[in-house]
Amino acid sequence: MESFVLIAAGLAVLVGAIVQGGVGFGLGLVAAPVVTMLDPGLMPGAIQIVNVTLPLFTLAAEWRRIDWRGLGWALLGRLPGSAIGALIVVYVSAQTLGVLVGVMVLIAVVLTARSLSVPRNGATLTAAGFLSGITGTATGIGGPPIALVYQSAKGPQIRATLAAFFCLSAAQSLVLLWAVDRLPREAVVAGLSLVPFMIVGFLVSGPLRRYLDGGRVRAAVLVVAAVSALALVGQSVLR
Repeated sequence: MESFVLIAAGLAVLVGAIVQGGVGFGLGLVAAPVVTMLDPGLMPGAIQIVNVTLPLFTLAAEWRRIDWRGLGWALLGRLPGSAIGALIVVYVSAQTLGVLVGVMVLIAVVLTARSLSVPRNGATLTAAGFLSGITGTATGIGGPPIALVYQSAKGPQIRATLAAFFCLSAAQSLVLLWAVDRLPREAVVAGLSLVPFMIVGFLVSGPLRRYLDGGRVRAAVLVVAAVSALALVGQSVLR
């Protein structure tokens, strides 16, 4: 990876890690579009390397707050979704998928912001996990669907549950990308090179966590989900 690409991508990962460290998701929304513009050949593998690493830091601090039942339902949907996402990377242009999913997330954000309650049950969690599996594997942005279902939870529970989900699902996506020969060595090396930036971002996200836990986490989830959807649409158009 060239020095300029490394620094630019690293700064994007650093900012994304700050957002995810506070809200529970958001690394992909900041970093994936930037890395795609800098070097499309590194995507989505490089971001998945970072995605599998960052949640470990959150889990080290807040693993006791994981919603294990909800996590199980979400992972049940994630497995087939990841398989479809891997096939999309091989056979289908991700442009249409990214635009469609981005628009769907924006609609969901608008509806939930207008006090429409999203029930958190087996059906909604499995569906969210399925959609997250598709978009996360194909584009590196898989947070919004599952985060919208958890928007009414407490900050620590959102972060811990999403961290467990992202860690396991990113590992799953990496295996599937490798299986379909879409995980080049360059992407792995680039992803590992971005990990130090991610660590710095997480370490400085502490004040943001404390601020959001004071009753502001739902609004933050909706804002990050909306920006994430716009980033997904933008990334898809620029591919």
